[in-house]
Amino acid sequence: MLVEEIMTRDCITLPPHEKIETALKKLNQHRIRHIPIVNEEQEVIGIVSDRDVRDASPSIFDPPEKSEVLHHEIQTIMSKPVITVHPLDFIEDVASIFYEHEIACVPVTENNKLVGIVTEKDVLYTLIQLTGIHEQSSKIEVKVDNKIGMLPEVTNTIGEFKVNISSVLVYPYKDNPNKKILTYRIQTMNPLPIIEALKTKGFEVLWPNIPGISR
Repeated sequence: MLVEEIMTRDCITLPPHEKIETALKKLNQHRIRHIPIVNEEQEVIGIVSDRDVRDASPSIFDPPEKSEVLHHEIQTIMSKPVITVHPLDFIEDVASIFYEHEIACVPVTENNKLVGIVTEKDVLYTLIQLTGIHEQSSKIEVKVDNKIGMLPEVTNTIGEFKVNISSVLVYPYKDNPNKKILTYRIQTMNPLPIIEALKTKGFEVLWPNIPGISR
């Protein structure tokens, strides 16, 4: 899935000379957590988070003169340079950026101009959809040898029961490079016949591991 499929296109922006007070109002009004700061050419030159604004805002215990901070320009607290992504980047690449850089939002740019924004929440929701967990389904985990042909072999066995597969995930088995875990979300509430068929064919079903079903 591509960034352009999940990004918010009509994102709230501010120019660098706008006041911090304005950013605070925008964050509260639109219930957002990040505001890209752009120049007259709509190029991203910074980004401000709700935490940046909160840290700059005076406490109720501060003297009145401290409130003058809210009249400072937003460019005094914005983060720069800004990590951006392209509309044709993959969602998993954005998730990796969030993890590696410990950030929760990236502006989306095309030809150096802002065209949208993607947040951590957008990516998390998309990953939930990709796993199929939001649909009524059953989960089956199968441990297989890490070799060619295992994925279609397991998938064909499940296909014999005429059930739809919502999603398939493949990931390593612990620290063993010779094994993989195949995780299926299948649209049935009774996976027992499928589990029995898999075990009969010699596959090791890790989940659900139901006693009494032949191996």
